Amino acid sequence: MSPSRLPGKVLRDIGGQPMLARVVERTRLAQTLDEVIVATTSDPSDDPVATLCAQRNYPFYRGSLHDVLDRYYQSAQAFSAQVIVRITADCPLIDPAVIDQAVRAFLGQAGSDTSCSVISSPESRPNPDEDFPWDFAANRLPQPWGRTYPIGLDTEICTFQALEQAWKEADQPYQREHVMPYLYDHGAFRAILLNTEPDYGRLRWTVDTAEDLELVRQIFAHFDPRWDFSWLEVVELFKRQPSLARINQQVQHKDFRDVDLRR
Repeated sequence: MSPSRLPGKVLRDIGGQPMLARVVERTRLAQTLDEVIVATTSDPSDDPVATLCAQRNYPFYRGSLHDVLDRYYQSAQAFSAQVIVRITADCPLIDPAVIDQAVRAFLGQAGSDTSCSVISSPESRPNPDEDFPWDFAANRLPQPWGRTYPIGLDTEICTFQALEQAWKEADQPYQREHVMPYLYDHGAFRAILLNTEPDYGRLRWTVDTAEDLELVRQIFAHFDPRWDFSWLEVVELFKRQPSLARINQQVQHKDFRDVDLRR
């Protein structure tokens, strides 16, 4: 509830529902997930988040405000997760089909319609989890790898073992705040990047600012009363209405090494 650019954004209204509910409900449509957990904080400012989760029967865990890696680790441990799929609460256009595609690639079950780049495949991985062919998978990474999916469809996947190693060894503030950077900072992990064609990585569908929120509201309004539209339908909408992309084109996306200095 306390981001610097748009306070309270996770509960801002989008088409009659809080943004967090949009994220959870769309994520729940993914066929490869066993459970969706809201990992919020124990800070009093996040009491409304916990209240919403309790009212809607969303499983949740409350942990550290700034050490998000610890919050993820403790959440995964509390719910006995073997594989962790990270979805951020400011991505109300998250697509369950993209989640499923990423999870299947992570499990070594990628179909012919899935394109992946091997980021790191060390021959000798210390204590690998042999139950899974990869330690980490994502559909976006920082440069030099980049992204081809729109910002706002971000999906990151790792084994509990990899998350635990990151939790134990990550010592940089950005690694603690952004959860997964330790895994792609270290080439010892078996990692893949999902790609799509053509390249839509320039599109911004996440919510960090008032302009972002206005764009997402207009997208949901266009498809109303449907809320389970796909990301490809949104791409087609942008092609028909290119003015949509101009709503938040001036918003600067944060670098993954940026950290919240208010701690």
